[in-house]
Amino acid sequence: MNARTTPPAERHPDTPVEPGAHVPFESTPMPVSAMAAWYPHGTVIAAHRHRRAQLLYAIEGVMHVESATGSWVVPPTRGVWLEPEIDHSVQMSGDVKMRTVFVEPGASAHLPTRSCVVEVHPLLRELILAAIDVPQDYTIGSRDDHLMQLLLAELNAVPLLPLYLPWPTDRRLRAVCDSLLAAPDDNRTITAWAATLGVSEKTFHRWFQRETGITFGRWRQQARLLLALKRLAHGEKIIAVAMDHGYTSQSAFAAMFKRHFGVVPSAFYA
Repeated sequence: MNARTTPPAERHPDTPVEPGAHVPFESTPMPVSAMAAWYPHGTVIAAHRHRRAQLLYAIEGVMHVESATGSWVVPPTRGVWLEPEIDHSVQMSGDVKMRTVFVEPGASAHLPTRSCVVEVHPLLRELILAAIDVPQDYTIGSRDDHLMQLLLAELNAVPLLPLYLPWPTDRRLRAVCDSLLAAPDDNRTITAWAATLGVSEKTFHRWFQRETGITFGRWRQQARLLLALKRLAHGEKIIAVAMDHGYTSQSAFAAMFKRHFGVVPSAFYA
């Protein structure tokens, strides 16, 4: 008989997730496994790595995932795909009911090769939830195996989303980025920021793009939108979020939001 592991999310909410709870899910000989966990608001999982690739998905709450090369904001209806052996930390905004799918390297040639945010459509969501109840030693050819193979097939075709913020390695540029994250309504021009570092606007522009792969203006735009997502997830008024993130009006914020995400702010979590 296959032994089933009680998912951490099914325990009393005040019970912390035990250190190393993920180990059995990574050591199983089966190519795909899934576990559940619950984390209270403000929890920070320190930087770590996994041998397997992961899909992190929260059925409630928002996750902020950081690596050395960038960060991702992951609201409900989205997940973050993490490539194997990538160092990352996770911060919880709101109480988070996390579901994690572990995928053995080489299980499929069509999975994302780089870490990214993905859309969790209704079918994928139900497959993730069902996978939590599958034992780690499921039998090849069984219903559980077919379910996990279908989950893997859906991960192969999952849409990738623009919810990534690349991070510079130079400490001076990181200081600029830290300032913008702390005060997203800061509308200083690129000329002003260049002056704080003692370089020309042209040098700053080339330097920032070389470090992050995108322009300074686009980086600030993405940072504002990703920070706004966290507040919108908690039901804050759109006008307040727009004003606090440097936009002159709710309509200007909504237009930029739709251009970036394809929907207006009020429809993003619908």
